[in-house]
Formats: sequence, structure tokens, C-alpha cells
Amino acid sequence: MQQRFAVSPRETAAMLTAERREHFLIEQLFVAGDITLVYTHYDRMIVGGVVPGGATVALPNPDELKAAYFLERRELGILNIGQPGQVTVDGTTYQLGHQDCLYVGRGSREVQFSGAEARYYVLSAPAHHAYPTTLRTQAEATPLEMGTLETANQRTIYKYIYSEGIQSCQLVMGLTQLKPGSVWNTMPSHTHTRRMEAYLYFNLPENQRVLHLMGEPSETRPLWVSNEQAILSPPWSIHTGCGTSNYAFIWGMAGENLEYTDMDPVGIYDLQ
Repeated sequence: MQQRFAVSPRETAAMLTAERREHFLIEQLFVAGDITLVYTHYDRMIVGGVVPGGATVALPNPDELKAAYFLERRELGILNIGQPGQVTVDGTTYQLGHQDCLYVGRGSREVQFSGAEARYYVLSAPAHHAYPTTLRTQAEATPLEMGTLETANQRTIYKYIYSEGIQSCQLVMGLTQLKPGSVWNTMPSHTHTRRMEAYLYFNLPENQRVLHLMGEPSETRPLWVSNEQAILSPPWSIHTGCGTSNYAFIWGMAGENLEYTDMDPVGIYDLQ
């Protein structure tokens, strides 16, 4: 399991491009027949990718957790961005279709992933309570339409794990799909110092890119992101992006609360 340590706004403002990529960009999450995990010290979130291929891949218990098993003190969100697959939790198998989400509660001992063409994005955060393992399909995620084509940010938001959906301790998770002709996400931008956020950009054509903007509103910094790469967004940082085509992204948060609308808006005119 890789580790990423937290850095301050002052340090980040002075970083060169290579340093920013090293701290905030996860370039390869999806490896055939394997599971990749990255531990960030922002709210101790773990970001991962699982590609079972023709095998069954088990959730490991990295030594760094100092736990009897991975979910001894944690909860887990799983979102399938590939073809249908199966996730088995302590002997119970859940069928995950394309863009379905499974929440796995604290205390679950064995988690196994299968599906020849499934691609699972996973997020895990520390948990103080055992909520039940729950499946929520994309059809059940209550789509929310936002933005306009005129401002190039028309998008559909699917909310899975949050205060009015799947119950969790601190994990919040959902998916946003931009409409054809729209390229901006989360614009106008915002911060939320009460929780960190992780982004996975996907459904992005191979020859296209997303220009992700981070940093304090008065000290923004760019990162060019390819398909199926992830961004770690500190609580103090804005997080917005503009693509060279439309795309989708999974957003996930951990921290003080489960309210999707808990944001501190940043005016477009305040960005520098």
C-alpha cells in the first residue's frame, strides 16, 4: 500500500509540476488481476482500484493498518465502472452492474471481487459504528441535473453514500456524468475545510485530458489528468476541472459530516 502524507497550502504553492503530481495525482489505480491501494493522511482515506480479470481478488490487510483485518476499524465504498461483476462480503454475494455502488460496513472480515470485465473503484475511511452492508444501483441513486450547456457544465449527479442515501460513519460517495458539449465540473468552485475529497476521472477518451485545478483560490495550480487517474484534494483546496471532451468522475469525501451540500463557495471572480 502506497502512502501519501499531507502538505500545507504554503508548501503546495511552491511546488513544481512533478512535485504536485507526486503528492496529489494517482497515475495508475487499475492493474489487471490485482488491487492497488493508496493511503492518504488527509482524513486517513484509502483510495483503490480492483481489476479481477479472470480471477477472484481478495481485499488484503496491509501491515500499515495494524489491524486484525482491513475493515476492523474501517468502512468501504465500492463503485463498479466496468461491466457487471460480483462482490462477496463474508459469504454473501452482491451483483454490481455498471455504475452500481456497494457500501461495506465496519466489522466485515472478508471482501472478494470477481468479474472478468469489472473495474472497481474503492474508497475507505475510519469508522466508529457498524452500518449494514448495502447495495444501491445507479437507477436508485436519484439523479440530480445541474448546470447548463451555455456555461459548458451541464451534468447529472448520482448520489450513493450520503446522509439521505446509504448510511455511513463519514464516507460520502457519488458519481457525476457530464453531458456532450460540457467540459467543466464543479464550477463555480468551492472548498470544504471540514473534509477532504478524492476524484477519479473516467469515461475520458484515450487521446483527451482533464485540466484539474487545485490550490487555494488565490493560488490555483494545474494538473493534467488522463483517463482512470485519481486526484487527492486537501480540505483547503478548490477542486474543479475542464476537459478537452466530456467525461465522468467519482467524488468521495471523508471528514466531519455527511451533508452533500456542505460547501464554502468560491466566486469565479475570486480565482487567481
